[in-house]
Amino acid sequence: MLKRVGCRVGMLALMCLAAVHASAADYKVGFVDAGKVLEETPQAEDARARLEKEFAPRDRGLVETQKGIRDVEDKLVRDAAVMSDSERTRLERELRASKRDLKRQQDEFRDDLNLRRNEELQKLQRQVFEAIQALAKQEKYDLILGDGVIFANSRVDITPKVIDYLKRTFKASSRK
Repeated sequence: MLKRVGCRVGMLALMCLAAVHASAADYKVGFVDAGKVLEETPQAEDARARLEKEFAPRDRGLVETQKGIRDVEDKLVRDAAVMSDSERTRLERELRASKRDLKRQQDEFRDDLNLRRNEELQKLQRQVFEAIQALAKQEKYDLILGDGVIFANSRVDITPKVIDYLKRTFKASSRK
């Protein structure tokens, strides 16, 4: 809802600018494809790599637990006829408990991953926002539009400039 309101305000501002002055040369307008920026910057790749490194061990552990449960299920199916009733009942209880525990671990994993992903996304969005503002000030833009734009001519699309700016700042920060 806020995006739509922001888009409408941005479009209204653009129309007001056009109405006040008929000449487009008086104003410098730019457009940024935030989705493309979030996909193509080294900061985004770095965030993905950090998340992978952080969550890969837990993911492998969950996969191993699933494999163990399948092995017990296979054993139960395969050997049920030769097992005593008490042994089969014990194995079935252990299997149910293991499945509940696995489900709980998977839910926690998913929640933790989503929380961290959102933290990284917020950090990245803040960096992109700061980069757009810095570039707009450097190059004296009057208006930068983002999401909600139906069409933007390549003359006003500054997405590549924002990506280049973020790449330069990433290289500079990684040298420190």
